[in-house]
Amino acid sequence: MLPRFRLIAALVTAAVLAGSLSAAPLTDSLRKGTPDLKSAGALAFGPDGVLFVADTRGAAIFAIDTADTKGEAAPIKVEDLQDKLASLLGTDAKALRVNDLAVNPASGKAYLSVMRGQGPDAKSVIVRIGSKGEPEALDLKDVKFARAELPNAPAPDAVDKRKIPTRPLSITDLAYVNGQVIVAGLSSEEFSSKLRSIPFPFKDVDKGASVEIFHTSHNRLETDSPVRTFALYDVKGEVNVLAAYTCTPLVRFPLSDLKPGAKVHGQTIAELGNGNQPLDMIVYEKGGKKYLLVTNTKRGVMKVSTDNIDSQEPLTERVADTAGLKYETIKSLADVDQLDKLDNQHALVLRKAKTGAMTLETVELP
Repeated sequence: MLPRFRLIAALVTAAVLAGSLSAAPLTDSLRKGTPDLKSAGALAFGPDGVLFVADTRGAAIFAIDTADTKGEAAPIKVEDLQDKLASLLGTDAKALRVNDLAVNPASGKAYLSVMRGQGPDAKSVIVRIGSKGEPEALDLKDVKFARAELPNAPAPDAVDKRKIPTRPLSITDLAYVNGQVIVAGLSSEEFSSKLRSIPFPFKDVDKGASVEIFHTSHNRLETDSPVRTFALYDVKGEVNVLAAYTCTPLVRFPLSDLKPGAKVHGQTIAELGNGNQPLDMIVYEKGGKKYLLVTNTKRGVMKVSTDNIDSQEPLTERVADTAGLKYETIKSLADVDQLDKLDNQHALVLRKAKTGAMTLETVELP
C-alpha cells in the first residue's frame, strides 16, 4: 500500500492528467491535408474554431480547423455583398449562391458557404468576414481536417416521387453539442427522413434515426419530409432538437431518442403557417425568456415564444392556419435569408433583396 502522501500525489497527478485529456483541443483529432469539398452547404461551429461543413454532393461532413480562435464579437456590416464576393472570387455576381452563414464564437467572425458557378461545375468556397467588412476566402490547402461520409445517402441521380433530386437534401442542417454533430437530411431508405448524432472526433457513421412527424397542414403522418432547419433547445435539462419543416410544422425530438436505427415519432408543437419554407433558426434569451427566431421564404422572420414548450400538447389534427406555440412577425427584419447569433444581444443577418442585392449586418435581437 502506498504511503498516504504518495497516494495523494498519485491521485493529484491522475486528476491533472485526466483534466488535460478532457481539455484537449478538438483540433488534436484532425490531420493535415486539403479537404476535397465538392459542395458547401450548411455550416456549424464547434469549440476551438472547428468549422463543420455539409458537402451534399459528396454526402459527407467535413470538420475544418480554421485556426481562428482569438477575438471578440463586434458589429459587422457589408453592403453590396454580392459584388464584393464576385470581385473576390473573380466571377459574376449572378453566378454566386450563398448557402449558409455561421458566426465563429471564438472570434466573432462570420463564415459563409458560397457556390461559384452553376450546375455540376459549380465550385465551393468558404468566405470569412470580420468587423472591418472585408471578405477573404478561407485557404483550405494543407489545413487540419476530418471527413465523415454518410453511409446511406441518396444516390447522386436519385429523385423523389415529384421528380425532385434528393441528393441535395442528404444534409439540410447541422449543429454541434456535447461532443456530437447533429445532422438532418434524407437517406436512401424508404423511411427516409433522418436525424443523426455523429460522435466527434469522427469514427464510424451509423445509419441514423428515422424520424416521423404528423404534418399539420398536410393532415397526415410523414416519413419522407426533410427537416429544413433546426435548433437545439434544453427542455427540463434534456437537449431537444426543434425541427422546422416545409409548410411549416415545428417538431420536437429529444436528442436521447435519436439512437442508431431507431424509428422516432416527433411531437408537433406548433404550426407556423402553410405555403412556406423555413430557412434558418436560432435560440436566444431576452428579458428572462427564451425565444426562437425563424427565417422563412414567405412569412418573414418569426419570433416564437417557448413559454410552456415542455407542456405543449402535440398537434394531431389538421391545422388550416396556425396553432401551438405563439409567434409574432418581426417586420423590421425584412428579406432575411440566413442568421446566426453574434452575441447575447445581437444577431448577424444576411438579407437578400429581390433585386439580388445582399447585405450582411448586425441587428439587435428583438
